[in-house]
Parts: sequence; structure tokens; C-alpha cells
Amino acid sequence: MTVSTKPPLVTVVVPSFNQGKFLERALQSVIQQDVPKEIIVMDGGSSDESVGIIKQYQQHITYWQSKKDGGQANAINTGMAYGSAPFVCWLNSDDMFMPNGLARLVSELNSDFDAPAVYGKCWHIDEQDKKVAPYLSFQFNKVLLANYCFIAQPATLIRRECWEAVGGLNERFDYAMDYDLWLRLYKHYGRLKYVRTFCAANRLHGDTKTHNGVEMHYKESMDAVNQAFGYIPIKWTVALPVMRVVRKLASLRYR
Repeated sequence: MTVSTKPPLVTVVVPSFNQGKFLERALQSVIQQDVPKEIIVMDGGSSDESVGIIKQYQQHITYWQSKKDGGQANAINTGMAYGSAPFVCWLNSDDMFMPNGLARLVSELNSDFDAPAVYGKCWHIDEQDKKVAPYLSFQFNKVLLANYCFIAQPATLIRRECWEAVGGLNERFDYAMDYDLWLRLYKHYGRLKYVRTFCAANRLHGDTKTHNGVEMHYKESMDAVNQAFGYIPIKWTVALPVMRVVRKLASLRYR
């Protein structure tokens, strides 16, 4: 696909650090989206093959850098500021867009001017891109959102004006930065729009922060909910011991 000469509709930030084994597939999935876009790659100073892969695709990339940053949220916020498109999103370098997924998100956000963001359905995939199971996504509901992040980050698209109005990602979060963002967007603007189409894929592997940081993930999630609603549903404390066991069992598949 040739580089579009139309003004970009979407700024896609790709944060990455030593994810060279997945980065190429992520970039290809963005490049193949039939939407005018600007791709910004924020590499945290990788020591693997990442920089070589970025250079291989740099004709499609508006801006890229490879140097130490202030963490994932900082890298995404910084990268977003390099763009100018009216819609924004980020795709972690181990995730992927589904074919035409971004176009569907753009179409849906264009058709609902009251929604600050839109989210679609998302597959969990393994290291070989095989579909494992769907991410459990649901129609937007305030009470459910306080108990469970049913919005799959790779399958989201946000209006830039809304992103900027809430200050982008909160850089004190390392694990629940996306969940915190959905909560703040809801508090500021109201519901996010749900699209019942598979738009992206979230990769399951042994090096993900969510897999290896269940304690911090839950702590940050509870902090985000408390800030948004002023209380923490009991579900969070009840579910944590269960998730410790689930993550330990899941880790066996990566040995």
C-alpha cells in the first residue's frame, strides 16, 4: 500500500521496547489499514532487532525515535503530541489491528458526535497469531465499568479534542493507564460507543505487564475506580486471590 497523500484522519502511536519479535506484525497491521493515518513509533531504546524493523518500514512512518523514555504512558503521550489527526489511538507493539478494523472504528466515531471514543471487539491471540478467545466486551454500562474493564484497548479510537481535554494518559499509572482513561472520558463526556465488530487483537505471552504484575494491576485499577466514583466495589478485593491463581496457571503455558 502506498503512503496516503490525504490529510491523516488518525494518529496511531506504537510504543515499543524490546518487542522485535512482534513489532513487524504490529506495524504491518497498521500500514494495511485503508485509512489516512500518521504512524508514530516510540521505541524506548530497544537492544533487540526493533530499530532495524522500524527503519525497514520508515517510509510509512511519520515520526520515530529510539531512546529511553519516562515509561509507556509517557511515551504514548509524547508520541501523540507529534501528531495532528482528529482521531487518536495507540497500538502496543505486541498487538495487531484486524483487517479494516481501524476503518470501522473511524466510521462509527464519525457517525456519533456525542461519543468521546469508540471501542470494538477484540481477540486474544497467541504468539503465532492464532485466535485463543474473544476479550469479554459489552455494551457500555457505568456500573459494569466500575467492576470490570470491558473495553479492550487495542480496539479503541478517541477524538483528539477529548484526549487533550482530559490530559491524555495519567503517567503515574503503569498497568491500568487505559482503564483510568476510559473512566475519565466517561466522567467528562458520558458513554463510550460500542461496536460489535472485531477490530483488533491482544497478544497473550509471558512477557506482558498484565500477566506478570497482577498485584500492581489490581492496585492501580482500584485507585482509578476510586478516583472516578469515590468508592471501590468489593469485586476487586474478592477477585484478586482468584486472579493470582489464574495467572500462575496461565504462566505454565509460557515455560
